[in-house]
Amino acid sequence: MSEKHLDKIISLCKRKGFVFPNSEIYGGLKASYDYGPLGVELKKSISDKWWKIMTNNHENIVGLDSSIMVHPDVWEASGHISNFNDPLVDNKDNKKRYRVDDLLSQQKTKVLELLCENMSINFEQDEIIEIICRELLEKENKHDGVLEKSGVIDPFSGNVGKWTAPSQFNLMFKTNSGPSEKTGKSIFLRPETAQGMYINYLLVQNSMRLKVPFGIAQVGKAFRNEIIARNFIFRTREFEQMEMQYFVHPENDQESMDFWKEQRMDYYINELGIKKENLKFHKHSEDSLAHYAKEAFDIEYNFPFGWGEIEGIHNRTDFDLKEHEKMSGKNMMYFDALKNEKYHPFIIETSTGLNRQFLMILCESYYEDNENNRVVLKLPFDLSPNKTVVCPLIKKDGLPEKAKEIFMKVNNRYKSIYDEQGSIGKRYYRQDEAGTPFGITIDHDTLNDNSVTIRERDSMKQHRVGIEKIFDFIDDNK
Repeated sequence: MSEKHLDKIISLCKRKGFVFPNSEIYGGLKASYDYGPLGVELKKSISDKWWKIMTNNHENIVGLDSSIMVHPDVWEASGHISNFNDPLVDNKDNKKRYRVDDLLSQQKTKVLELLCENMSINFEQDEIIEIICRELLEKENKHDGVLEKSGVIDPFSGNVGKWTAPSQFNLMFKTNSGPSEKTGKSIFLRPETAQGMYINYLLVQNSMRLKVPFGIAQVGKAFRNEIIARNFIFRTREFEQMEMQYFVHPENDQESMDFWKEQRMDYYINELGIKKENLKFHKHSEDSLAHYAKEAFDIEYNFPFGWGEIEGIHNRTDFDLKEHEKMSGKNMMYFDALKNEKYHPFIIETSTGLNRQFLMILCESYYEDNENNRVVLKLPFDLSPNKTVVCPLIKKDGLPEKAKEIFMKVNNRYKSIYDEQGSIGKRYYRQDEAGTPFGITIDHDTLNDNSVTIRERDSMKQHRVGIEKIFDFIDDNK
């Protein structure tokens, strides 16, 4: 896939009502998007499928909806105040601001040799950018000016930048609670949903009488003040996470880690229909692990702009619970009455972005059928915003009335759309582009024999089916 491919998807999203630029009539707000009529349906379908797989299919996993704003000490305990940072540089010429890792990733062939020579480090290719960023920050004074000396180009101007020394930038959005900024207390919009599950885990466990191992799942908004948000909805400042925190006995952490790695990869291949060759695991090196992690894997998808993370599977150990215990003074230990044992459970986290899954599914489904001069979104039936389109062949002779009667019947079972505008071929092609799997056409023969034509989106095959058999046909072919 190419960047051009992504441009076509962005255009389709706006044209068909999947995703709109936010505040467009005012010139737009960068990295902010609104989900249109088809977009909200697709998002809901993805979220519902994830929720079913993660909760309904497991007797020991329950749900939670925690608050976006929590006590500020939560973020102190979790390490977000001190550790949730990105390396930042400014171009003195045009005052543009960039993440160091973004600049180096874009131009690594140009700067690797000089940077590595200056730092005298051995590296694996996958780890080099992270290592360089860390070295630049830790030895800032020694290497001040190395970006400029290396000829790192400002992507905006196209010229070599006059770069400041790297500094750390905290990604949390800060606000105030209370009647005024002077008297109110500083709080943060949550950068992840996980901490709400940790601070409530004993309340959930006690109220639901759960025994380790058990999980808590949550779908909710998170906010990160990204320096550079990019690649359409892949990286935005406001997004939705779908996370599940699995609490296990410390001795069983590796077993659970292996189990959830297998489960989550299976979800993408067998539940969402993603091609296996477009997915891979990326293991975090010991040097690149987050401060809380014992082991971490990303599931990556091959987007038009390259491989990108869609889900993280982390062994967070007992770090979070112990830190919240220290900060709050409250006992966070789990008590096993049968074994008369107290301990802090280890946590295996599965965390995925709903917005990223949305983009992945669009990229996977987008297909240009050049032979038939059409664009098709080959969305799985259960994810398609509309399952059928019901069309009268023409707008007279009683066909619209019969079509609306059939539409009401079909729409009660499957989310559908009614369309009588334009030629039947144009109507089919409009819905192919929107991902609608089936077209149901009512013609003059329908009035005589109570049969309709059902057209399949992907193959374009047409079948004559009795009205009473519409549901059977769709169920057999979806």
